[in-house]
Amino acid sequence: MFNTLTRMSVGLVQRYLPSPFVFSALLTLAVLIAGMLSTDQSLPRMVQHWSGGFWTLLGFAMQMALIFVTGHALASAPIVNRQLDRLAGMARTPGQAIIMVTLVALVGCWVNWGFGLVIGAVFARALARQVQGVDYPLLVASAYSGFLVWHGGLAGSIPLSMASGGPDLARMTAGVLTSPVSITESLFSPLNLTIVALLVIGLPLLNRAMHPRQDAKVADPAKLVEARAEQPARETPAQRLDDSRILGLALVALAAIYLFNHFSSKGFVLGLDVVIAIFLFCGLLLHGTPERYMRAVDESVRGIGGIVLLFPFYAGIMGMMMGANAEGISLGRQITEAFISWSSADTFPLLAFLSAGVVNVFVPSGGGQWAVQGPIMLPAAQALGVSPTVTAMAIAWGDAWTNMIQPFWALPLLGIVGLGARDIMGYCLMMLLYSGVVICGAFYFLT
Repeated sequence: MFNTLTRMSVGLVQRYLPSPFVFSALLTLAVLIAGMLSTDQSLPRMVQHWSGGFWTLLGFAMQMALIFVTGHALASAPIVNRQLDRLAGMARTPGQAIIMVTLVALVGCWVNWGFGLVIGAVFARALARQVQGVDYPLLVASAYSGFLVWHGGLAGSIPLSMASGGPDLARMTAGVLTSPVSITESLFSPLNLTIVALLVIGLPLLNRAMHPRQDAKVADPAKLVEARAEQPARETPAQRLDDSRILGLALVALAAIYLFNHFSSKGFVLGLDVVIAIFLFCGLLLHGTPERYMRAVDESVRGIGGIVLLFPFYAGIMGMMMGANAEGISLGRQITEAFISWSSADTFPLLAFLSAGVVNVFVPSGGGQWAVQGPIMLPAAQALGVSPTVTAMAIAWGDAWTNMIQPFWALPLLGIVGLGARDIMGYCLMMLLYSGVVICGAFYFLT
């Protein structure tokens, strides 16, 4: 019965899910029309919101591109490939491979979502090379499933925003929160730890159960071989300088001082810039010389087409979702207020989670979602006597939940493994259903 349901889910997605670019185009038109009809704004006004948001994620898009490129270049270092193959060799059966990649991705994404996406994808490739008969699309989907816990982990943007305090926190919460909220009350609360624990226990078992009993789609071995950068010539002084290990080590030493200063002053805070720096300079160290590392980066750059193309379109969608009419009403606000109107004190955390899941499909950015929903949800929670911290974490988990059916965040991972969104989203739909039951239950029964 379960395998039949999984096959139906995979077949449904394969048949009807458009490509990520077409998906974003359809979302753009849907939000455009919905905004015009719901907020009574003209076409030129909605286009103004769209164009105003179109370029707002360029900095973040560059960070995502660098996460992919530096992570992939690090993974292509020969010593990293050997170690990952050695770890992957511990898996003897397809079921063990699925469990291992799920656990590695969950731990990685809990520490930092960028790190988790890259390490999960690279480990999936290593397992596919080592384990005979493992279904490659399911293996990759299992690696992506780790992304479910990112907003309940150490790099979650909403709990970190609450911990930072300051005028930005007051603005994002409409004055409900004016002083910092410790991560012991958000990330390390019994509620959050229970959700993480249930996902860490349940997801590996769910993913293993979805493995087909026969006709598994194994990966093409030729496509799993990491490209080896051609060794540079060393015939001229310029070429010898290009291939200088001393120059590479000097740059790594500067980076070590930078990272030491960062962690000494700010503690173990893994922001995106820090993760990129770690990937970049570890890659340079392991490749040995600037020229060899540059060639590895050249190979990696080929996979960022989706990131470069799609980020402006989702930024435009976010602009339309947040674009308000003369009365200050936006489509994102209307969606949020609709859920609030159906809420009571008992159901508010649950409905806050569900509303965030809906908004995340259109605004797949933790920071953007917090900007849309925080100023509306937290005053409503305060009026109902619901904890603002619980409400904020409900928004955070809703933001993470529907990433399982939103191909936007899968792009870096898919670029590494060489698959398309249709290949994995059928399995991700099953993960969405399981995680939705777990998180809904937690916010209904434990708050």
